[in-house]
Amino acid sequence: MALTSSTLQTIFSSPSVASRARTTSYSFPRIASVPRLSRNAVLCMATGQDEKTGQTNEPAAAAPPTTSQIPAIPPPPPKPKVSTKFGDVLAFSGPAPERINGRLAMVGFVAALAVELSKGQDVFTQISEGGTTWFVATSVVFTLASLIPLFKGITVESKSGGLMTSDAEMWNGRFAMLGLVALAFTEYVKGGPFV
Repeated sequence: MALTSSTLQTIFSSPSVASRARTTSYSFPRIASVPRLSRNAVLCMATGQDEKTGQTNEPAAAAPPTTSQIPAIPPPPPKPKVSTKFGDVLAFSGPAPERINGRLAMVGFVAALAVELSKGQDVFTQISEGGTTWFVATSVVFTLASLIPLFKGITVESKSGGLMTSDAEMWNGRFAMLGLVALAFTEYVKGGPFV
């Protein structure tokens, strides 16, 4: 190491290198400004001995970072637990009542308008002439089809996407409930079919 250092100093201090350095656009830093290391310092650094005491010093291994030094990554938010209890699913603010009523109202509104257009009967006549059995059968099928996924823990929000979202279904059901009530009230006041 000392031999290499003195050789480099000799090369860079020669006049030919200095003249070449002046003709180019860059210059080498003067090696003379770097402090010279003694031969013992080089050996001490290579063997790991302290120059003054002569004791061997092993380089300290880098300590692994502690948990306080590692930045904490927040865990993903937990998925909300869906209750599958009968009382929770069918509670007033639960997921089933308004959704089932909205689905039944959508089917009822479309069916009432279709029968009224085809036969000219109002809602009350449709109900009195056999519409009750169709209403009960449709109610049972739609209620079971709506409750089975809810009791398995599947939410409507998890299956919605694009245009068919759970909010769109909820609003369509609300409008259908209002429409069915408005249709029945209009036909009652009018005394006959709406169309």
